[in-house]
Formats: sequence, structure tokens, C-alpha cells
Amino acid sequence: MNIKSSVAKFNHSRRQFIVKTAVAGGGLSLGLYVPFSAFAQSTIPLKTSDEINVWVVVKPDDTCIIRIARSEMGQGTRTGLAQLVAEELECDWAKVKTQIPTAGQNNARNRAWGDMSTGGSRGIRTSQEYVRQGGAAARIMLMQAAANKWNVSVSDLKVDKGVITHIPSGRKISYGKVANDAALLTPPDPKTIILKKPQSWKIAGTSVPRLDTADKVNGSKVFAIDLRLPGMVCAAIKDCPVFGGKLKSFDGEKIKSMRGVIGAYRVNDSAVAVVADTWWRAKTALDALPVVWDEGVNSKVSSATIAAELKEGLSAEGDFWQRKEGDAIAAINNSPKKVEAIYSTPFLAHATMEPMNCTVKFSGDTVEAWVPTQNAEGSLAALSKASGLPLSNCDVHVIDLGGGLGRRGGTQDFVYQATAIAKQLPSGTPVKMVWSREEDMTHDFYRPISTAKLSAGLDEKGNVTGFHVRVSGQSINALASPMAIKDGKDVRQLQGFWAEPGDAQLGYSFPALLTEYVMRNTSVPVGSWRGVNTNQNGIYMECFIEECAKAAGKDSLEFRRSLMQKHPKHLGVLNAVAEKGDWGKPLPTGIYRGIAQFMGYASYSAAVAEVSVSKNGEVRVHRMVFALNSGHVVNPSQVKAQIEGSVVMAMSAIFNGEISIENGRAKEQNFDTYQLAKLREVPKVETVLVPTYDFWGGVGEPTICVVGPAILNAIYAATGRAYRELPLRKQGLTLV
Repeated sequence: MNIKSSVAKFNHSRRQFIVKTAVAGGGLSLGLYVPFSAFAQSTIPLKTSDEINVWVVVKPDDTCIIRIARSEMGQGTRTGLAQLVAEELECDWAKVKTQIPTAGQNNARNRAWGDMSTGGSRGIRTSQEYVRQGGAAARIMLMQAAANKWNVSVSDLKVDKGVITHIPSGRKISYGKVANDAALLTPPDPKTIILKKPQSWKIAGTSVPRLDTADKVNGSKVFAIDLRLPGMVCAAIKDCPVFGGKLKSFDGEKIKSMRGVIGAYRVNDSAVAVVADTWWRAKTALDALPVVWDEGVNSKVSSATIAAELKEGLSAEGDFWQRKEGDAIAAINNSPKKVEAIYSTPFLAHATMEPMNCTVKFSGDTVEAWVPTQNAEGSLAALSKASGLPLSNCDVHVIDLGGGLGRRGGTQDFVYQATAIAKQLPSGTPVKMVWSREEDMTHDFYRPISTAKLSAGLDEKGNVTGFHVRVSGQSINALASPMAIKDGKDVRQLQGFWAEPGDAQLGYSFPALLTEYVMRNTSVPVGSWRGVNTNQNGIYMECFIEECAKAAGKDSLEFRRSLMQKHPKHLGVLNAVAEKGDWGKPLPTGIYRGIAQFMGYASYSAAVAEVSVSKNGEVRVHRMVFALNSGHVVNPSQVKAQIEGSVVMAMSAIFNGEISIENGRAKEQNFDTYQLAKLREVPKVETVLVPTYDFWGGVGEPTICVVGPAILNAIYAATGRAYRELPLRKQGLTLV
């Protein structure tokens, strides 16, 4: 069975529930209720005498172990969630350590830790309340245990840094001395717990150093690709180079005598793997293995044929609308001035530092996997499905990811493959499957390709009379979550154009507005990519708004402001970045500014870019300034680091990034043809955080949607030309 085509095929069962949650984890996650019974005493696995509740374990030496159910892939979620628990726990931050429950433990404890997926910038914002309650509940139980020990009232106690003081007498006792007694108490009613106001935070809300830095710096960090287990063998894998193609045959006899080789194995209907005592020997033998592919009809697909399909979608007739406010088409056609532009963005690879990998070990009627996953429950479900064993006989150990960016979320193809290989080897043999960089680049679930046509009408004063957006492109949900597509309409693809506040609202109001999405799916597999669709839609909207401002003869900032009076939070970040970014102030000769604002993942973002362009098309981005309102800020320094990361990823995409299709397969196979931005090309990045403390927004993905348009608008100011097709290297512009 082809893994890419089987992702969504599950029978209705408990397993299906977990998998459906997992599939959504790359960028569209279900809001799951986490029962407060998670804080209750339990006799199922992991319960120990020093476990206050599932979130907090206190050791006799006062070490506080905080359990984190979300994946860590460099974004700082582990530290942020630990800060939130520690804040309510009132422990000593210097004594905090973290622990990750396995997916099997979560399943065995009736999903006590709730949703283990990490995607869509939801790692903190959708779990902050119940993890804070977990910390608060543990604090209440520890203080009650101290009160019981001294036979005093809890109201006479206070706690600071894990030390409880009896105010009248001055007696003190640490958490570690009452932990065992506290663990025996009945947890408090969640309705009685009052969480701290963010303005009073002492640990959360501050730039504490990350908890996962030291081992990365000293080289002791073990990523999944580094994992070594006793008796472990290694597997290299090769899937049909044409998307949707099949494995016809292979001749394992030709490589069986090669050094270290254990054998060649069919993985599914489209892939073959070689297992050896080391990965390099497995890879060398795989390269020498005679393989015959059935490339199928998709071998005729190319970038040109896909572009033609998308272009047809821009003029196709049908019911494609998602927002219809007034008669935008009539308003535009009846206006004295009409502005129109077509933009396009290509497929993009995730290009994670750590290629896809997974280690699986069967032991009789049980199976374990060690996975760098964004969704441990999704990996558990895939392990169960591929092994044929019930969930209770499976377990997944979550290992920190060497990059995720949406790739390691819902699809779980690497788990399916590794399990299929391990199933064919003797029980008790750990099998570590690692993709080559070429396999990783050519068998990704890419950011969808799309093209967009935008039109606007302007009156005599340069005011917008009507606005029309039509996006033609591939749908992520068509593969990952077809149930989310209603009447052929996929609202996810128009993220950032929504009317509803809260997640991806359009920050402008027009007298008449029409937004449309025309679905044009291809044989190329697509999935969530940092910022998912906002990183494209932000370019379409903000670059076209810039063209409208120029056509109206108005300042870029003032033109936007005139359309944002009904959107105070959007306007707030725009004004903040304009001030911080010195909008309107003189610049050195040859340097120009561009501005953009957009919303995604429940946060409001804006950016100003300062750019110069040489006569031969060399572009230097000198400075980028950002404003972000994510409602609350748990760790300011980490938020700024996430913004800096979004700059590098977005610049790589707009200048260089493209997966082109030739003969049904991805043409770019490694970093020589799929180039990322270099350190010397990255600008100075400044950030102003403007939280309003009235909602919880994301951080990892929001700002990527304004990097591209801010730079493109600055290039427009510098050259007088609007660049509408990416990557820019194909238009003669190079990043220096």
C-alpha cells in the first residue's frame, strides 16, 4: 500500500480518533478537552510516590520535574510550558527539570496529558490553561500537606521558590519534604482554581534561558538520527522517484555479498529498503541495487503542465466564493481606475536539518518506536496500524526533532516505513531507518503551489471601491483532512482572508469584497509548511495592497491605515512597526523601505524591511523590524528568536526556494540546487512586542507571512517594478 495515499484511511475506532487528531497536527489541530482527572491520583503506569499529579513530580532534594507532552523542535515549547507550570507551582526555577511522557503512557492513562501534537503554533496557546491548572493544583496540594503536617490553616501559609513558610511562627519546609504526603491528597476542584494574571508573572513572561541549550552546545544531545541501541541495524530506503509510481521489482541477489548487508526488502507497493550493519553500507548497497519502477501516468507531469492547470483555475467558471460582501466585480468594473495583478508561488521543501528517520523494535507481541515526531499520538497510531498490534502493545518515545516545520506532523510516512522494515527482521532487532538527503528532498509533503489573481477598483480620490481575490492552487486538506472540505470549498487555503476574528482574519475592510479559492490538485504530495497558507496569502495581499497604494498615489502606510479602522489590533502592530522601523524618516542613498502586515495563527504581525538593489540585480536586506501582538508573551527572548528564524526561512523561500517537477518527479535533490539563505545574507533583525493580554496567539509561524511582502515591497520601491513570481532568482535578483 502506498503510504502517501493511505494516510487518511482508517477504520472507525479509538485508533481513528487518535489518527484524525494526528493528521490535523501539521497546521490544523482539533481543540481537545483535557479532563481534570489528569490531576488525580492514579495507579496506572508512571504513578510514583512523589508524583503530585501527571504534570508535576517533586523529588526529596526539591527537584521539580515538569512533564511536557508537546514536541520540542527548536521553537522553545518545552521551556515555555515549563515556565507556565512553574509559575503556578511557585517552585525554584533553578531546580526545574523536564520529562516527556511516551505516547503509550498517555494512552494507558486515558490521555491524561491530552493532545500531544505540536503544530500550527499551538504548542503553548492551546494547552496553557490546563498545564497552568496542573501547576496550581500541585501547589495547592503541597501547601495543604504542609498545613496538615503542622496542623495549621493553609491561609496562614505562603510559598516562594518551593519553600513553604508558616507566617505566624516563621517555620519553613521545602516541597521535597511534603511531596509524598501531597501525592496522597485529593486534587482540588478545577472550578476553585484561580490562575495568576499574566501581569503578575515572575517566571513566565521573562526571558529565562532555555532548558534544552546546554546539551546542544556541548554536543551531548542525542537526536533520533544519533540513536544507538544494542544489536541495532540500519536501513536505507528508496521510494519510486515518480509521485504515485510503484515498485515493480528488485534483484537482492546482486548486493547480498556486499560488506555488512543483511538484505533487501520490499517496504510497500512503492519502496524498497536495504538493511545493513551501518547506514552507509545500507545506502551504498541500495545505490547498487537493480530496481525496476512502474512510473505510471504521473511520469508525464511537469512544472509546465501544473502551471497550466493553475492558470486555467484563474478563469474557470464555478461556485468558488468564500467571502462575498457586496458586488465586488461590479464595483471594480465601474471604477475609474482598475488595478490587477497575478502572483505565483512554487512548491517548497521543508529541508529540515535532520532527514526523516525512525527506529523500531519488535519484542514478541509488543513494539516500540523512537521518533522525532510532531505528533506522538499520530506516530503511535501509525505504529499500531503498520504492526498490526493494538495500541496497548505499542509505545512511542518522543525524541527532540532536528527541525519539524510541519513535515513531521500528520503524515507519519517514516513510521509506517520503519515499522514495515522491522517487521521483516527477527524479533528483538532494533532497526534504524534514515532517509538520505536526496530521499528527503524528493519525497517531501511540499508546501502547496498556488497562483493568485487580485483586482481592485479605485475612485477619483484613490479610495478602494471593490476588492477581488481568486487563488488557484493545491489543497493540503484534499490529502490530509478531506472531511474539512465542504461543498468543494477549502477555507484553509484562504488563511488570512477570513472574516472571523481569532485566527487568520483579514485586517482590511472594503466597500465590496469577493474571495475565491479554486482547487487544482496535482500528483505532487503537499502538506503543512511553516505558516502553511498565510506565508503565500500574505505575499499576495500585501504586495497587491502596495500596488494599489502606488496606483492611488498614496503613502504605503497611510493607504493601509485608511482601510484598517475597523481592525484595531491589526492597526496597532502596523503603527508599532512603523514607529520602530522609522517609517517616513530619511534613508541613506540607495536604500528603500517596504512595509506589510498580516494575521495568522491568532497573532497580529507587521514588518518593515530596508533593502538596496544593485544595477545587476544584487539584493541586500540591511534591516528588518517586526511588531508582534500574540496576546501574551511567555518568554520574550524566545519569541524574538522565533521571529529571527522566520526571517531566514522566508528569505530562503522568496529568493531561492523552488521544487520544480520534471517527468513526474522532484528535480531539486540537495542543497546545491535547493539553496538556503546564508548567515552573511541575513539582515539585522529588531522586534517590538506589543501584547494586549486578552488572548493567546501563536509565535512560531505568524511573522513568516510578513517577511516576504515587506522585502518585496522594498524592492518595488527601489526598482519601480513589482516582482510577482517567486523565487526571485528566476527574475534576475540574487540575495547577497
